Amino acid sequence: MEIRRLNGEDAESYRALRHEALLMNPEAFSSSYEDEEGYEASRYRERLDNKSVYTFGAFDKEQLVGVVTLVPDGKVKLKHRASIFAMYVTSSHRGRGIGRALVKAAIQKGAELTIVEQIHLTVTSSNEPAKKLYASLGFKVYGVEKNSMKIDGIYYDEDLMMLFL
Repeated sequence: MEIRRLNGEDAESYRALRHEALLMNPEAFSSSYEDEEGYEASRYRERLDNKSVYTFGAFDKEQLVGVVTLVPDGKVKLKHRASIFAMYVTSSHRGRGIGRALVKAAIQKGAELTIVEQIHLTVTSSNEPAKKLYASLGFKVYGVEKNSMKIDGIYYDEDLMMLFL
């Protein structure tokens, strides 16, 4: 398994995995498949080539099977913070430590950016495997956003988690 930072050359693979994630686990993302289905690979290429956004991918041979994104805050008063977004591992590769490796890569990058002191993320409150993973890496819940998302008439709460570096 190879973990590396993605770039524009990975846009097609990223697009396919992102669309899978939005279809398979819509409750895990604030974006929906309907929001992104029309996005061309060029839009993802631009996102992946952004120098201040760090998207890591896990590869099984040549296949992209997992992703996570670390976004440092750009505002002067919030530069000590970064956030993790868009964490996903395809169902056929779960339970192999790939999610852990991806989150650890994001944490390591945050630590390398010496201005970053804390990393934030949100996780669907009912997603016990993800919550256990984040907690095992030192993230702590500091709040719950009730009815954070509404999908097909069903509300989902999100746990707000943070890690001090």
